[in-house]
Amino acid sequence: MAFEGFTPDAFAFYRELEAHNEKPWWQDNKPRYDAAVRAPFEALAEELEPIASAVKLYRPYRDVRFSHDKTPYKTRQGLFAQRAPGIGWFVNLDASGVSLGGGFFGDATFTKAYRAAVEAAAPGTELERIVADLEHAGYDLGGEQLKTAPRGVDPAHPRIALLRRKWLTARRQLSPADASGPGLLDALFDTVDDLQPLVGWAAAHIAPKR
Repeated sequence: MAFEGFTPDAFAFYRELEAHNEKPWWQDNKPRYDAAVRAPFEALAEELEPIASAVKLYRPYRDVRFSHDKTPYKTRQGLFAQRAPGIGWFVNLDASGVSLGGGFFGDATFTKAYRAAVEAAAPGTELERIVADLEHAGYDLGGEQLKTAPRGVDPAHPRIALLRRKWLTARRQLSPADASGPGLLDALFDTVDDLQPLVGWAAAHIAPKR
């Protein structure tokens, strides 16, 4: 199945799910999810397979075992095209549109390797340049970050803004109108190209070594 884009019903489905996040509504509307959300995402995953070591389509069900929020369904659909564990590109769709991006995330060991690379002069300076270029191109940075310097890091370090982060992503948001139709595939591969420097930096400097 070729990717032909998302229809307006994909975004309408999540607008309605936000107001009716319960099992009876989901069961009545699951055929809409399968047709308007899951099927296009599966086609999109096939398009991304040549650039990734694996492509993961996330399940629509929330794990509520340890959460105060007991709503059973996620209000967005996500996909991750992995270059290396925790490193790659993502697509997220919700009621507000489609988010295209990439970067890296992981556990404490991953964060430790990331900060060591940022502290080092050559890779740290390279990442600064990559991030500046992405921000200049209109990408928004994401990634959990501390309010103060990490333990053992000089608060006056020239790259303290990057060092406060635990992981790093860059993304851009498309409205439902801009994300509908097959043209989204061009926007996605433009994003893949734009984020190759960030993803490549992570693969070179912080990916787990085999």
